[in-house]
Amino acid sequence: MSSPTGHGTGLPVRMPRPRQPGRHRRPEPVSAPEGAPVLVLAVPGTPSAVGRGIAEEVTSIARSELPGLDARVGFAESHDGDEEFPSLRQVLAGVAAERDDADQQPAAVVVPLLAGPDSAQLRGIRQAVLSSGSGAELTDVLGPHPLLAEGVHVRLSEADLARADRARLFTVATAADGIILATVGGEEAVQAAGITGMLLSARLAVPVLAAALDEAGSVADVAAQLIEAGSQQLALAPCLIGPEVPDGLLAAAADEAGCAMAEPLGAYPAIGRLVLSAYTTKLGIPLRDAQGASAL
Repeated sequence: MSSPTGHGTGLPVRMPRPRQPGRHRRPEPVSAPEGAPVLVLAVPGTPSAVGRGIAEEVTSIARSELPGLDARVGFAESHDGDEEFPSLRQVLAGVAAERDDADQQPAAVVVPLLAGPDSAQLRGIRQAVLSSGSGAELTDVLGPHPLLAEGVHVRLSEADLARADRARLFTVATAADGIILATVGGEEAVQAAGITGMLLSARLAVPVLAAALDEAGSVADVAAQLIEAGSQQLALAPCLIGPEVPDGLLAAAADEAGCAMAEPLGAYPAIGRLVLSAYTTKLGIPLRDAQGASAL
């Protein structure tokens, strides 16, 4: 075998590049530990091709952030045997069957694809986890979090309902001066969305109030509060990923409030980062910038 100074076979020898000292040293790459539990993304709501596309893109983002990650998708409201929309219970049972080593526990970590708490949706996800017999662990939902506020800001700016960059002193003619932050899950979800709403209000310098789409009169009441406080041009901004919302509910709420609407968060890149952060936090895996929030 050749050495750095010897001739050996005459072939060049690649020497390791010395680490750059000091605070600006490049961070070591992070990858999933060998044998790490599978990340299973639990998709709430009625299974659909749109929801599946969002979930697949979110897991793709998570894999790109943590090479070697085994990430799969299961649908909380699907039925066993559905090949197009594999049920969460069936996906977890399959993962457990693959992990026949008793030391590999938990077999999976389940991350709900929910921006905020929704007791009904979480109850179904929890039941699927238990009935699978997989020993999988369930993480918290993704919010509240500054990255959700960032994502809602981006969706508002894409709909020309907010200026894209708070650092630039230009205005958008159609920009809203009052935001209804829409969520589902009742009062608990409204309280959680309210935290994200405060962060969003700080970004936009306009009032933001949360409302529950699944509570009769909630959106209209919040719209009235904003108008009474002086807002003249309202916008409905979903603090929602998308699959958890029944078709037509957002459009109906926007009509009720008489305002324009931004799109749900969908597969905004920060959603993938938050999903991965929930997974790594549950396992105690350090991940650079998983909790960070970038500014627009």
